[in-house]
Amino acid sequence: MKITVIGSGYVGLVSGACLAELGNDVLCLDVDPRKIAILNSGGVPIYEPGLEELIKSNVAAGRLRFTTDVAESVSHGLVQMIAVGTPSGEDGSADLQYVIAAARAIGRAMTGYKVIVDKSTVPVGTADKVKQAVQEELKALSPKPLSEVKEFSGKSKR
Repeated sequence: MKITVIGSGYVGLVSGACLAELGNDVLCLDVDPRKIAILNSGGVPIYEPGLEELIKSNVAAGRLRFTTDVAESVSHGLVQMIAVGTPSGEDGSADLQYVIAAARAIGRAMTGYKVIVDKSTVPVGTADKVKQAVQEELKALSPKPLSEVKEFSGKSKR
C-alpha cells in the first residue's frame, strides 16, 4: 500500500519507518528542508533505539523516501497520515494549527479519493475539523453553483 506520512518528527518518522518495515511504500513529508536533507543523506534527526537501522534498511529496499514536495506526497499515498506537532495552547488545549494546515494542503493537492488518518494524540472532534478543512479547500478549487448542491438536514447527499 502507498502511504504518505505528513510530519517527520518522533511520531511521523517512527510510524513511517515501521509502516515501511511492514512492506508498505512510504513517503514521509516534512516542511523543514533541513530535516529532509538529513534524512536523504542517510542521517536521522531524532533518536529512538533501532530507528536508524530501520530507516536505512527500508530506504535501501526502496520502501521509504523523504520529501518536502506537498503535491508529490499527496499524489503518492492513498492513505495520508497526519503526524504533525500539536503543541499546547496558552489554555493547555492542543494547538491544531499544524494539523489543519496539513489537512488544507491535502485538500489543495488531492485529485482523487484519499483516506486521511489523524495521529492518535489529537483531541476528540479533530477528524471533523480535518474533514471541514479539506472540504473547504476542495470547494475553493472547484465551486459548484448553489443549484447543484443538494442538502438535507445540513448533510450533503453523495
